[in-house]
Amino acid sequence: MSYQKRTAMSLAAAVAGSVVLMAAPAAHADVVDVNYQCKTPIGNKAAVSPIDIKGVKSGSSYKLTMSFQKGVSSSPVELGKGAMKPSAVLKLGGAESGTVEVSGPTNSAAIPANSPIKISDLSGTYTPKSSGKVTLTASTLTIKALGTTTTCNPSNSPKPSLELTVTGSGETSTSSSGGGSLPKTGPLDSVVALGTLGGTVLLAGTAGVLWLTRRNQRV
Repeated sequence: MSYQKRTAMSLAAAVAGSVVLMAAPAAHADVVDVNYQCKTPIGNKAAVSPIDIKGVKSGSSYKLTMSFQKGVSSSPVELGKGAMKPSAVLKLGGAESGTVEVSGPTNSAAIPANSPIKISDLSGTYTPKSSGKVTLTASTLTIKALGTTTTCNPSNSPKPSLELTVTGSGETSTSSSGGGSLPKTGPLDSVVALGTLGGTVLLAGTAGVLWLTRRNQRV
């Protein structure tokens, strides 16, 4: 194999590596079955609902959406439009601990008596304080309706529904030799910076190889 072909293959491999780095995912989500045990004003009830949690980056925070694919409780009387208000707690794990609260609008239509209560999508905001991989897991669900409160807790120790790779807002920036501060960057910004740096090094290396090749040919 000629020197020129070996150089071209090495350059192609390096570029491919940079592309893989740029495409690295920063979030992973799963639909998880959660077995809710609910304490209602008329006794205990149980129901399993698949839970989906999504996170969309917005500045230094994430907009969270928690979706229920099945109803988790019921009412002995009809719940009129706007009579039911849901909220929930998401448990943080991995690089962070604590909880995040999410809530949803009241029911947009009447819910018949003794029928499953379909929970609307719940939303909230999560602002990382630490850096690393953070998981979010469904925890306590609260349903308020007609002056009563129903509390539902997972009984099957569900696994996380969402994993995020985050950069904490509480971290200090790095100072440069001139006394200024470098701007903080998120995961995507860091990847772009690494990709740009790699591209610059590759271009510089390619220019050197071409110069040496042409010089050797002239000699």
